[in-house]
Amino acid sequence: MAIRLTPVFKYALAIFMSLLFLSPIYVIVVTSLKPLDEVSLATMWAFPTAIDFSSYAEAFSALAPNLANSLYLVIPATILSALLGAMNGYVLSKWKFKGSEILFTVLLFGMFIPYQSILIPLIQFLRTIELYNSIPGLILTHVVYGLPITTLMFRNFYANIPDTMIEAAKIDGAGFLQIFRRVIIPLSITGFVVVAIWQFTNIWNEFLFAVTITNADSQPVMVALQNLSGSQIVQWNVQMAGAMLAALPTLIVYIVLGRYFVRGLLAGSVKG
Repeated sequence: MAIRLTPVFKYALAIFMSLLFLSPIYVIVVTSLKPLDEVSLATMWAFPTAIDFSSYAEAFSALAPNLANSLYLVIPATILSALLGAMNGYVLSKWKFKGSEILFTVLLFGMFIPYQSILIPLIQFLRTIELYNSIPGLILTHVVYGLPITTLMFRNFYANIPDTMIEAAKIDGAGFLQIFRRVIIPLSITGFVVVAIWQFTNIWNEFLFAVTITNADSQPVMVALQNLSGSQIVQWNVQMAGAMLAALPTLIVYIVLGRYFVRGLLAGSVKG
């Protein structure tokens, strides 16, 4: 027997879950605005007696080079993985050939390979091509590792584009790249937004590859964030401020482009 929930109960449950989800963010924000002498477990939920932004200044001073490293990493890696994923999805959905389904299945298998299992051969390969301990090596890693999911997203997206449009472009004399540039890309802006948000977030927040492939001078912000903890005294207000600064770019991306994210994810899920 199905249980029907009243609208009041649904809203109350939604509000409760939202508050539960936002409570860690509240603690991070209020702690980052407190001076160090006010930070303690007993006063964790209390507002600061006076708002203090010095922790943000200290955290930004320490993390500024690493924030720049993260931007140098995430922007080209996101663009390259989106373009290559779009090309793969275009080929595997509109230019099928013998063995394309097998190739697609093998490509998707890369989504299920744990990072830890390929670290040693990955590092050896990057040493061989002289990209170890560098941001370009980390970019290459994220582009390759992101191809399975970006290909899957674009393939599902392009499945909704009528084949008649491709045939009409062929009749007009357009080739493979011309169709991709003049027909496919203008129709897949929403798909690019979805893939860009997905890749930007994953690459920005990734830790394992960043800590093993890069050295101190080229480490992204998520690796440098752990260095804010002192050796003897932990400045929790500075750490919380650093966490807010590190999370700010992805938060801005979701605020600006979030409305396109769900719309793009649903594209291709319903046909007809």
